[in-house]
Amino acid sequence: MITEAQAEQHIKELLEYIGEDPNRTGLQQTPERMLRMFKEMFRGYDESQKPVITTFPNGQDGIIYDNMVVDAGTFYSVCEHHCRTFFGEYWFAYLPNPKGRILGLSKISRVVDYCSSRLQVQERLVHDVVEMLTEALGSENPPLGMALMMRGRHMCKESRGAKKTGVMTTTCLTGTFRSNPQTRNEFLSYIDKL
Repeated sequence: MITEAQAEQHIKELLEYIGEDPNRTGLQQTPERMLRMFKEMFRGYDESQKPVITTFPNGQDGIIYDNMVVDAGTFYSVCEHHCRTFFGEYWFAYLPNPKGRILGLSKISRVVDYCSSRLQVQERLVHDVVEMLTEALGSENPPLGMALMMRGRHMCKESRGAKKTGVMTTTCLTGTFRSNPQTRNEFLSYIDKL
């Protein structure tokens, strides 16, 4: 593992490599700022920042919930191939097991943020999120299914290389979302409304 001072020195060397002077006024604090930014952007490698996923016994308050729960939001990540940002929207749904547990709603976005805070590819990201949320609900009475769709713009495509605007869509479907077209279509119909 390299030290913070070594990392700052490597950033200075990269600045020199692209033709900059790391000692000029505007860049003197850049290596330090970049390291703080890296700690924030890549907090997904820090197990101590892994979100606590609150779950509740289904039926605890007298209501057994067995209908679809849908959440939507945004995500920001960094592609592992060129270290360029990719970002967009996500749509998540799950069918709670009547004998299982239900998720605290804010935990979904926290898990998306945590899994996004690593060098990623969008294909892996959808699986990481679903896997973490499924694990939190337990294996004794797992959810009847989960679905996650992400649509992202990739700066590695838009600002370099092909230099074309476009949106990549990835999904991860488990349980009834994978096996039952009616359930899958219900989830997809919410995407147009949210």
